[in-house]
Amino acid sequence: MSSESILKDKLILVVDDEPDILEAITEQLDMCRVQTAQDYHTAIQQLASYTFDIVILDIMGVDGFALLKDSVSRGFPTVMLTAHALSPEALKKSIKLGAVSFLPKEKMADLEIFLEDVVLGGGRSAWEKLFGRLGNFFARRFGDDWKDKDAFFKAFEAELKSEKKA
Repeated sequence: MSSESILKDKLILVVDDEPDILEAITEQLDMCRVQTAQDYHTAIQQLASYTFDIVILDIMGVDGFALLKDSVSRGFPTVMLTAHALSPEALKKSIKLGAVSFLPKEKMADLEIFLEDVVLGGGRSAWEKLFGRLGNFFARRFGDDWKDKDAFFKAFEAELKSEKKA
């Protein structure tokens, strides 16, 4: 990358019960100030003690949806990162609870790009870019018609398109 990352010096909290995931993300985001937590209680303490630019939460093993509620209520742009809970239902719940992005751990190598989308969006939803980048991935995992099967996703896509026009 020829220019300096817009993530430089951002304070990021990463919560995951797998130490190797925490280590990999910390190494990948070496331009950031990364804090980590391996469990719900440590994460809650961190959320109450600091102002984060981005929070990255695993869903399984750390009660990620409860942490998502807390993080969003504090105004932190929050990204869900998951392997085991990769499903349309978990994606929908993440959107409803206020996450700004939802990443499969399989795509962790591109984490910096997705987080830059979050920062460039000013903490607002980066969903349109995410669906553009991962649309084929989700179609392979969930089936080509996964969005058509649920009225929520149809309405959400329409909302994203109307926001873009405004």
